[in-house]
Amino acid sequence: MKVTCIQMDMRFSNPAWNFSRAETLIEEAVKTEAPDVVVLPETWNTGFFPRENLSALADDDGRETVTRIGSLAKKHGVNVVAGSVANNRDGGVYNTAYVFDREGRVVASYDKTHLFTPSGEDLFFQKGDHLTAFTLDGVHCGLLICYDIRFPELTRTLAVRGLDLLFVVAQWPDIRIPHLLALSKARAIENQMFVAVCNSCGRAGATQNGGHSVVYDPWGETLAAAGAGETLLSASLDFGVLAGIRDSINVFRDRRPSLYDVGVPSEQE
Repeated sequence: MKVTCIQMDMRFSNPAWNFSRAETLIEEAVKTEAPDVVVLPETWNTGFFPRENLSALADDDGRETVTRIGSLAKKHGVNVVAGSVANNRDGGVYNTAYVFDREGRVVASYDKTHLFTPSGEDLFFQKGDHLTAFTLDGVHCGLLICYDIRFPELTRTLAVRGLDLLFVVAQWPDIRIPHLLALSKARAIENQMFVAVCNSCGRAGATQNGGHSVVYDPWGETLAAAGAGETLLSASLDFGVLAGIRDSINVFRDRRPSLYDVGVPSEQE
């Protein structure tokens, strides 16, 4: 499977421009990279995130995303992990990811479950209440959005369902890029899966996004890595290596779930 991450430089608070730019970059990716899966970053329709008029700028129940990005997936016969968009639904705004198969059908959606309280994301967005696993071309996949990667119990919960590939879509700032790389690499190693990270770049309001999208194999080796600017990053994933890795160091067989009590910290009780 060939995965192409679109490290996009979106315009803050400008959905019309961002939709057009995303379409252009998807077309370019299909033409130049011939991927099986195209990946977009987090909240690429608005940037992360306008506070004064978020609801007015957000997609309405994902309709524009489904129509425009789903149509491109069908047109080119390519799977699209469409990053995430600010999305109006049920009286609130969600940070929602959509996944399209080669027929342009929505095969999965996911609302970001861990909202980044240091930026006040929890004051403007609603929390998601479910995890998401799906299949693309026979590969078992999962999806996290940005801050989610800091919660290893979330990835492990997905991993025990038999995940082979984890997509992480983000708008991660440049000053904490070492964290993004270290956390993503650790998730790949400890869960013995491929991890494809698609970050944004450029400035979003007062924040400089850091780029450095990356794809890791289950040993934590780097298959492809980007710099700081807008680019297409591609890697070919050989899932044939998974059985050997999981047999040689069988962490899932050797787990002892009865000892693990991931409870609520005392100050939150």
